[in-house]
Amino acid sequence: MTNTLHRYGSPESLRDDFIVFAIPSKSNREGSGPKLRAFLEIAAKHGPINMGGGGKGGFYRPSERVTPLVHWRARAAVPPSAVIEGCENPGTVAAVFDDVEKVKALLAELRQRDLGMSINVSALTEDARRAAEAAGLTRHSVEYSLGFAFGETDRMPDRLTLELATMCGHGMVAFGLVQKLCHLVKEGRRTPAEAARCLARFCTCGVFNVTRAERLLVESLALTRGPRTTKEES
Repeated sequence: MTNTLHRYGSPESLRDDFIVFAIPSKSNREGSGPKLRAFLEIAAKHGPINMGGGGKGGFYRPSERVTPLVHWRARAAVPPSAVIEGCENPGTVAAVFDDVEKVKALLAELRQRDLGMSINVSALTEDARRAAEAAGLTRHSVEYSLGFAFGETDRMPDRLTLELATMCGHGMVAFGLVQKLCHLVKEGRRTPAEAARCLARFCTCGVFNVTRAERLLVESLALTRGPRTTKEES
């Protein structure tokens, strides 16, 4: 099971969310570093929107200089080469995509390279199955998340907050930060793209999907403002 299994949202809201992991087992963990870096190099060729490994962060990272304003300033994403170079210790690495065709191409190349690593695709189950079949692979197993069904669910935050925050499976994207950025977007003080990239900085695994986050914020903004009316209609 991966930490991306519990991404919250409807199937429609997850249509552009695909995470491909390379995971060494206990038996082949020793000496797996070059293979994991090879996975990231292959993934980088297929246009990921985020990528991470080694606990160093993904394309979007927090600043080493901690000040009250540091996370509100625009900063360029780090290149894939920086992510690959930062993968120094054996562990899980991942690449995030917003297009299933890119996932199909990646899986096909991984099949040819045969790195000896377990490959996990975290996505809608039918999309993952079709991607595997297109690459000539037979799906080994499936794991499902049953969602939030028990406990005091009335104390959970709103749907949009959950959809954004659960894109970091380790809970590093705080509910309060998500809600603050949602307010800033509604007030016009941040664009959806700026807010999405700010949230992504706190996910040190690099599995936060900035494309999906930006789309969710745009959709929420459209619902908040409602349809525009002309003078004739008013």
